[in-house]
Amino acid sequence: MHRQNLLDLLQTYSPQDSQDELIKNNFIHFVRENPLCFERSLTKGHVTGSTWLLHPTEDKVLLHFHKKLQKWMQCGGHADGDPIILNVAVREAEEESGISGVYPVENGIFDIDVHLIPKRDHEPEHLHYDARFLLRAPHENFLCSAESEKLQWFTFEELKRLNVEESVLRMARKWFMGKGNES
Repeated sequence: MHRQNLLDLLQTYSPQDSQDELIKNNFIHFVRENPLCFERSLTKGHVTGSTWLLHPTEDKVLLHFHKKLQKWMQCGGHADGDPIILNVAVREAEEESGISGVYPVENGIFDIDVHLIPKRDHEPEHLHYDARFLLRAPHENFLCSAESEKLQWFTFEELKRLNVEESVLRMARKWFMGKGNES
């Protein structure tokens, strides 16, 4: 089954709390019940892959200010049929940051989220089932893509002052507190 790789990754993902456990269970159910889960054509929702992209020194993370959504967020995007979601996360990180050669710090899922995407143009409101991976950039020089207004490396302290979604702050806490870099 082409979904087995993702299901295996989800099964080994360790939830941080009861809310995270609920997200994991819903994510697994969605993937099991929807053979087309990697396709954008599945209008109720689809799997996406994104990244917590670390600076080479691992003390900062790269976020982009998304043009359409008008908010700071991690790099990531649609699977477009690719069932190997780690590959999706790497591809999207490289496309959106202009940084070639990003690589996984670990092969397992770092974080998961299910979030609502509002209706836009010809796309109905739908859900993104987002698997997030911990990646590292080989250097700090980025290029802004067409999807972004800007990109920036942020420390944990800088992130806390931004108006970002709770799921971005959750990833920041996981990384920076886990590394002992949070004050």
